[in-house]
This record gives sequence, structure tokens and C-alpha cells, in this order.
Amino acid sequence: MRTTTGWQAEGAGTALRRTSLHRRDLRPDDLAIRVDYCGVCHSDLHALGSHDSARNGPLVPGHEFTGVVTGTGPAVTRFAAGDPVAVGNIVDACGACPMCRAGQENFCHTFPTLTYAGVDRHDGSTTLGAFSREYVVRDRFAHPLPPGLDPAAAAPLLCAGITVWEPLRSLGVGPGSRVAVAGLGGLGHLAVKFAVALGADTTVISRSPGKADDARRLGAHHLIVSSDPAEMAAARDRFDVVVDTISASHDLGPYLRLVAMDGTLSHLGHLGPVSVETMDLLVGRKKLSSAGSGGLPATAAMLDFCAEYGITAEIELLPSARVNEAFDRLRRNDVRYRFVLDMSDLDRAEP
Repeated sequence: MRTTTGWQAEGAGTALRRTSLHRRDLRPDDLAIRVDYCGVCHSDLHALGSHDSARNGPLVPGHEFTGVVTGTGPAVTRFAAGDPVAVGNIVDACGACPMCRAGQENFCHTFPTLTYAGVDRHDGSTTLGAFSREYVVRDRFAHPLPPGLDPAAAAPLLCAGITVWEPLRSLGVGPGSRVAVAGLGGLGHLAVKFAVALGADTTVISRSPGKADDARRLGAHHLIVSSDPAEMAAARDRFDVVVDTISASHDLGPYLRLVAMDGTLSHLGHLGPVSVETMDLLVGRKKLSSAGSGGLPATAAMLDFCAEYGITAEIELLPSARVNEAFDRLRRNDVRYRFVLDMSDLDRAEP
């Protein structure tokens, strides 16, 4: 058993505290990774708010991280100590079901092993996340971090990035496509960067005209203010793809009405129940889809694309000791656009 240090919550609504954590000894196909940077995701916030410690034990969040390999199991050939790597929110899958064989491990029929609060397929233990100085992961689920990508700003690509990359690619976005991105947060700002780099005419949909400067800086060509009925009416049936990254529950109707005939609304930000008027789909043969995370081939392709086009997340970097501050601000949406924790302060003794 290996010992490291990280940030753990004892139950729903409790602050994270620094503590010792245990990692498994390396299996033949494992990597030991020194975690350098880990993003803070809205799903981490949800997990903290709903975690049942009496049933599931303590929670260590964190599922989009970059770091350096420090050790390898005897069967590992793709990596060596010192290699920079990136890991996302899935750390194992069955490898045998139709989804896994298709390179969609994120949809594994027996459910993928999540980076935290998941169930280890070998020993049944609960996985502990990357708000820690070390992580041990099966080598197939680590990706080489391409040279030139800042490791701190690249960390959110492994969750926020791949979550928007997969639907953009599966829906064929490219030159000539008309894409709108609703919500300019952790997911949305990366969707804008990807859509622009893919060659699409790209529009941001925001409740506030105050996002216009940010939208332009990210490369967007247009802004629609969703609180302005005239602007929304003028954009009816305009877009081939609308990527909805809004994290709160909301009415999908206004966004479906922006979709062009045979176009798609990809609903990514809010994972709860939705209600849809059939007429909003019927008129124009419109489609409603969703997506979550990504398989290993798509994640590798996204990282290569990001290296080619110089795409990383817009981040605010904080020492990991300020993790509770990061969550407090995230609850208030006080971040542009992703918090990333620098885990190096875990090497120092507690003050």
C-alpha cells in the first residue's frame, strides 16, 4: 500500500481537509503519477453536496488532471518515469462490451470505473480522486500530454474539453457549420474555442451582453442575448448545432427554436430530467442529443488537436490549500472559466 496526501470530505456539505490517503501497490499495467494540476468541475461540487459518507465513506474529488509518471508496473511499455501525462474522469472499463470495442469506454455496458467514487474492478474498493499528490491508474487510461500544452491549463481538457469535443465531432462540425454555444462557462468557453478552430461560424448565447468582449476574445463571431426576445426571434432556425452547456435546469424550447432544419441541440450542462414540447422537435425535424465525457480514441484525438491549434482552458490557478475557497466561488459562478489546483503545496508540511 502506498501513502500520499490529499483533500478529503467526510460528508455532504463539509469542508475538505488535508489528510493522508492510501493508494494501491502497482499492478502489472499500472502507472504511479505525481499529480501536478487538477481542475475543479461542477460535478465535483454536485458530488460534495450529495455524498453519503455513512454509506460510501469519505470523498476525494478530482477527475481532470495532469502530472508526471513516477513509476510503472512490469507490463507497461507505453510510458516511463518522467513522462508527462493527462488523465480524465474514467480510469477503467470492461474492454469487452460493444461500447468498449467501439472505443467508447465512457459508455461501457458494465459502467466505467470513475476516477473517484467509482468501484475498482479488481478489489471492489472505492476510488479516490486526484485532489491528491499521487494517483495510481491503469496505463490504458492515461494519455501522453503533448509538448507545448501548458499542463495547468490542459488539465480541464480531460473533462470539460472532451465533454464538448465528442458531440462537436460526432455531429460533423467543420467549415461551413453554424454553431451556437449556450452558456460561457467551463464547458462553454472550450466549446467556443473548438468550434472556431474547426472552422465553424460560431455564436455565443448568453443572458448578458456583458459577455460580448469575452466571446470575441475566445474567437466567437457573434453574440445573442438570450434575455432579449427580439434577438432570439431573429435567430430562429439559424444553427446546425446548438451546444447547450448551461449547468442549471432550464427550458429547452427557446434553444430548440434556434436549431435549423435537421439540426441538433446537444444538451450537456444539466444532467437532470428535461421536458420537451414535441412540436419544438417536429417543426424542422430537429434532434435533441446529449453526450458525456469521451472514449480513449476521441480523447487522444482531442489532445492532438489542442496541441496543433494551441487550445487550452482559461483558468484561475490556486494552491490546493485554497480548495474550499474554489468551491465556495464555484457555487457563486465566480470563475472565468475553470479553477485548477496546484498540488505541489502538498509536498510541504502543514502550517
